[in-house]
Amino acid sequence: SIKHMQTVPSVVMKIHTEPSDLSPGTPVPDEDSVVFSKLTYLGCASVNAPRSEVEALRMVSILRSQCQMPLDVSLSVPGVSEGTVRYTSTEIANYPIYKILFCVRGHDGTPESDCIAFTESHYNSEIFRIHVFRCEIQEAVSRILYSFATAFRRSANKAPLAAKAPPLTPDSDVFTFTVSLEIKEDDGKGTFSAVSKDKDRQSFKLRPGMDKKIVIYVQQTSNKELAIERCFGLLLSPGKNVKNSDMHLLDLESMGKSSDGKSYIITGSWNPNTPQFHAVNEETPKDKFMYMTTAVDLVITEVEEPVRFLLETRVRVCSPNERLFWPFSKRSYTESFYLKLRPSNSDTLYEVVSLENLTEAFESLSFFLTVLPDNDEPLLSGSGDVSKECGEKILETWGDLLSKWHLNLAVRPKQLPALVRNGVPEALRGEVWQLLAGCHNNDHLVEEYRTLITKESPQDSAITRDINRTFPAHDYFKDTGGDGQDSLYKICKAYSVYDEEIGYCQGQSFLAAVLLLHMPEEQAFSVLVKIMFEYGLRELFKQNFEDLHCKFFQLERLMQECIPDLYAHFLDLGLEAHMYASQWFLTLFTAKFPLYMVFHIIDLLLCEGISVIFNVALALLKTSKDDLLQTDFEGALKFFRVPVPKRYRSEENAKKLMELACSMKVTSRKLKKYEKEYHTIREQQEQQEAPIERYERENRRLQEANMRLEQENDDLAHELVSSKIALRKDLDNAEEKSDALNKELLITKQKLVESEDEKRRLEEESAQLKEMCRRELDKSESEIKKNGSIIGEYKQICSQLSERLEKQQTANRGELEKIRMKVEGCEKCSILFSKEGRLKVVSARKEGSEEDTDEEKEALKNQLREMELELAQTKLQLVEAECKIQDLEHHLGLALNEVQAAKKTWFNRTLSSIKTVTGAQGKESV
Repeated sequence: SIKHMQTVPSVVMKIHTEPSDLSPGTPVPDEDSVVFSKLTYLGCASVNAPRSEVEALRMVSILRSQCQMPLDVSLSVPGVSEGTVRYTSTEIANYPIYKILFCVRGHDGTPESDCIAFTESHYNSEIFRIHVFRCEIQEAVSRILYSFATAFRRSANKAPLAAKAPPLTPDSDVFTFTVSLEIKEDDGKGTFSAVSKDKDRQSFKLRPGMDKKIVIYVQQTSNKELAIERCFGLLLSPGKNVKNSDMHLLDLESMGKSSDGKSYIITGSWNPNTPQFHAVNEETPKDKFMYMTTAVDLVITEVEEPVRFLLETRVRVCSPNERLFWPFSKRSYTESFYLKLRPSNSDTLYEVVSLENLTEAFESLSFFLTVLPDNDEPLLSGSGDVSKECGEKILETWGDLLSKWHLNLAVRPKQLPALVRNGVPEALRGEVWQLLAGCHNNDHLVEEYRTLITKESPQDSAITRDINRTFPAHDYFKDTGGDGQDSLYKICKAYSVYDEEIGYCQGQSFLAAVLLLHMPEEQAFSVLVKIMFEYGLRELFKQNFEDLHCKFFQLERLMQECIPDLYAHFLDLGLEAHMYASQWFLTLFTAKFPLYMVFHIIDLLLCEGISVIFNVALALLKTSKDDLLQTDFEGALKFFRVPVPKRYRSEENAKKLMELACSMKVTSRKLKKYEKEYHTIREQQEQQEAPIERYERENRRLQEANMRLEQENDDLAHELVSSKIALRKDLDNAEEKSDALNKELLITKQKLVESEDEKRRLEEESAQLKEMCRRELDKSESEIKKNGSIIGEYKQICSQLSERLEKQQTANRGELEKIRMKVEGCEKCSILFSKEGRLKVVSARKEGSEEDTDEEKEALKNQLREMELELAQTKLQLVEAECKIQDLEHHLGLALNEVQAAKKTWFNRTLSSIKTVTGAQGKESV
């Protein structure tokens, strides 16, 4: 059953119950929507693939068969891009239309053919849930789908949400700034246009001899806002790492806030023809570039001394004839700065502790990135594009496998390992990774994650520093304070609180970022927990990295067996596994290698276990053997840092490497054997160690364990006290709520009694009204019958008069015909009358006529008068008859009108009678 409502549009969509019948007085939702009643709500459940029809139909089947308490509802689907779905009396839930991701109905011929479901993004996070309804009228399923399709079409071009403001930096003493540099050149038309940048080298392309302008945009992105008072100076110099004395002051043209108030803009003019800028005014060789340093000194109200932001950018001076606008990338250079302040002796001012840009921040993390010469830089983490395109046959194969897998999630399909070795299709990785990790039923971890992100982490500052260094080459994570960094920060923080023994360790952010690229942050946290605990990754960080050293030993033994010449070369150089393979194990190759290769490694790891790292490591060493055999100690380390990751930027090279890795035979039996060897060697070393040193080491370990346990005990005690206080508060609130509900119940009962009395009174009045209406109806029916008999008599009289009139007219015509015949037969009369019966005038002067006698004339005159009199009487009777007929017709019309009016207004007359009777009763009672 469908009702259409046309009122003012609203913004949200809600679900509402409906009574058995909507009365005319029921308020309607304030929007343009279609309401579907006679539906049953079967419940909702979490889904991992919100746009997967297979998973949606599976959940529909489960909820339909397992629903214990179905709820009768009516569903309101908006006809515009915003809408409301609500209960008639009490609102259950509401969902903006842009959060509805997918709609599905049960297939015909199945028990679910009368069901419809939709998936939505739950709350403000990326948790996906499916809501299932059963329709009493099966035809309504198609109508509901059509209504959703209409809403989706109308909302396709509308932006659902405004961009969220970047979160504050957790460190209260660190302020983040984004500084952008734009260079403009005179275009010869009286204006200055932004110069382009080389797409490959990201260097500004300048033309010699052209007047230029430097434009600096400064925007604070985190922490309490600092007020920029003015620009103290804009400086420029050719080269890199220049001294302050070599910087040259430019003429300032303007300074001030942008129109939106978010940025502070400084513009200065630059004449490149001056001698000090000669180096950046000469044509640069085609394959070369140079550096240029720009500095801006800002006076900040809350800081004692001016703050200098230094930007070192690449530039290339091109030939005047070179086409500069093809191809080009974005025309500005942006750098992030971290300004650390501390309160000075003055209460209101700060002094600068340090000012570090993003490049310097990377230099401080030598574990992941090592600074190399300008033309030999390492590959940034997060590099490489991964296409979601895949062959139809491969997708069909995976679709069939997933359908079978979902029937029994506890058992992996037999053909799964073979498919995973070829790589999981990018479009399916999020779902497959969760299934491989066993996260298909992870509601408890999801709920725990929401609690963990609200707690404080003791490693907050370390997490914040690493977030900006994670995948800087990827668009999702490169923006400071963006959605990517915000989600990554929350996952790392939640894990540091969840796993108190290990906490946050360098390298976890890279693995979390890989997971976050394929699934919402709640599911990414769940998979991260599974990898750390069930795949044994957290064991590498325990007991002073003891298990990690065991892995290094196993790798060296595998090298000795599979690549003996390279093993001997490394032995000669003194190059040990921990010097080049640490991050291979700790970050699972996610820190430096291209994403295509990283994703394939995670596919294999989740399918076959952490031993896959040995396969990939051996494949890397084997493919790089010829190059490594020619290097010395420093050259080998450099080769591992730069050329090895860059070699696999090509998808073809990465594919060949993974094929080789899958073909390497690394059995668990062999690894256990090497592990046993390692522990034997360690025991021998410990036995050779002095007892005092061994006891001291063991004592330190026990002290650390004791301190950790004491801290856990304190935390548990604090949590217990907090829980008791919270429970006491909840109990008090529940008691207050119970009292309020009891009062409301008493008031409701009283209102119910009054309503029942009012109902009885209204029933009595209704019975009296019905009786009066019945009497008036009987009276009206009798009057209608009486008027009907009168009309019949009128019709009969009119019929008789018409017959008599016709007979009289016939008789008169016969008499006239006889008279005319007699007149025509009489010679005398024929002279006096014409053939038409008119009297002729006889000329007195007619010659030869005989004079009539007086008697004859007198007789004829008498006879003529009699005939005229008889004719006049006949005409009079005829007129009287016509008048009677008209009168009868008039009375007949009035009677018909009265009957019709009586039929239409009997109810009005009934009400008038009721009022009259009521008034009379009132007067009698008075």
